[in-house]
Amino acid sequence: MSSEPSLAQGVEKSRRGFIARLHAVLGGGLDGAAWEAVEETLIAADLGARLAAEVVAAARRGTHAADPEAAVRIELRALLAGRPAADWAPSRPDPAAPAVILVVGVNGTGKTTTIAKLAARFGAQGQQVLLAAADTFRAAAIEQLGVWAGRLGVPVVAHAAGADPSAVVYDALDAGVARGMDLVIVDTAGRLHTKSNLMEELAKIRRTIDKRLPGAEPAVLFVLDATTGQNGLAQARAFHESAGLTGIVLAKLDSTSRGGIVFAIERSLGVPVLFVGVGERVGDLLPFDPDAFVAALFA
Repeated sequence: MSSEPSLAQGVEKSRRGFIARLHAVLGGGLDGAAWEAVEETLIAADLGARLAAEVVAAARRGTHAADPEAAVRIELRALLAGRPAADWAPSRPDPAAPAVILVVGVNGTGKTTTIAKLAARFGAQGQQVLLAAADTFRAAAIEQLGVWAGRLGVPVVAHAAGADPSAVVYDALDAGVARGMDLVIVDTAGRLHTKSNLMEELAKIRRTIDKRLPGAEPAVLFVLDATTGQNGLAQARAFHESAGLTGIVLAKLDSTSRGGIVFAIERSLGVPVLFVGVGERVGDLLPFDPDAFVAALFA
């Protein structure tokens, strides 16, 4: 088996989980009870009740209704329409200034590890990456990001624990410009989304970026733990309302049998899944490709 990560391996649990149940249900006939069982299966896969009902209704009235599995597959794929290409990258305000990615999310979702994976991915593409340790409320977060920076051989800008996160970001942007960096990835505090001061802090960081790099449009990526399902979606919704998310990194996709959360994210938030984590290694972060994802699920 290849050592390279694959989306097919990443969705294996989902393929054996809710997709296998769909196969079993749809293989038994097309009566109302079967469609009801499809809806229940989709709900259990973290699509949510409303979206599951919409998918089933559309599949039943669609042109492929005589082939129920194809009909469900087509409707699921349609939920991922109108999104960035799989080769997404953050935009630079001008050639002399770095692109900026703000990484947000609650503690425990794999946020710092995801930052390392992003740094490794863009670094492998030849980009010069700098990390900013702006989660200053946890000394362990600063230390962890420093360890990753050392492993990856990338610079990191950090202040002491308890320092002003915006000051860290300003210094990181200064360093990024001075050193000719292509990308600055900012780790932000990961307290619970119900903490209004965290959202105010993110707004202050955004103002700091605009002050140091006028016209910059930082990407704001939310790290969502796929195993948390609808709870994680609620967290993402709260961050989106306050911070204006531009993308989702779905971590630990390989650890859940309920991969339907991908469809719920894009329909509920209108924010695209840009990357998925399919393993523990630093290289186990893949750009999200809707066609490959749906094909792997139904393989």
